[in-house]
Amino acid sequence: MTANQTPQTSPKASLKQYCRQEAETASLAQRLAASIQENMKHSPKSHLNISLEGDLGAGKTTFARHLIQGLGYEGKVKSPTYTLCEPYELQSNQQAFTAHHFDLYRMRDSLEWQEAGFGEYFDVPGFCLIEWPEKAEGTLPTFDIQITLTAGTDDNERAIELNAFSEQGKKVVEQTQKAQATQIKS
Repeated sequence: MTANQTPQTSPKASLKQYCRQEAETASLAQRLAASIQENMKHSPKSHLNISLEGDLGAGKTTFARHLIQGLGYEGKVKSPTYTLCEPYELQSNQQAFTAHHFDLYRMRDSLEWQEAGFGEYFDVPGFCLIEWPEKAEGTLPTFDIQITLTAGTDDNERAIELNAFSEQGKKVVEQTQKAQATQIKS
């Protein structure tokens, strides 16, 4: 989400973590995945819109791969750079849901997004994970969670910030915070 798309209100919940290695990025993504599964358990028909933001090479696709694998997907998680969207059929507590992973980097403008006809994916149980959402500025639904990645000095270092802008997003981010606090204590 660009500054124009970010709600003018403060986030309802936030989580920041500095990851020095890819394993730490994977751990955070897996904790978020567990929180999404918990959300799906209590609200099986729910849908989350999640933006992934950051400069080229910040680790957006890496985070997405670990998140989708953390939700139980055992196949290869591909970058949707050329296909625009990769769907993943997932299961949580005997409930099927779909994760749609978008990469809008190659889109020229928001009209191209509208013409692609992906709007229906925002109405099915599961979630949409969108890299480069600014390419479809003004045409996407409001994001429940905004994930911002900032590259560090090493290839595997990154700062990751999760901000919730809906009540559902808040529940997921707070659950992720609790899981993080538990992991730090152990």
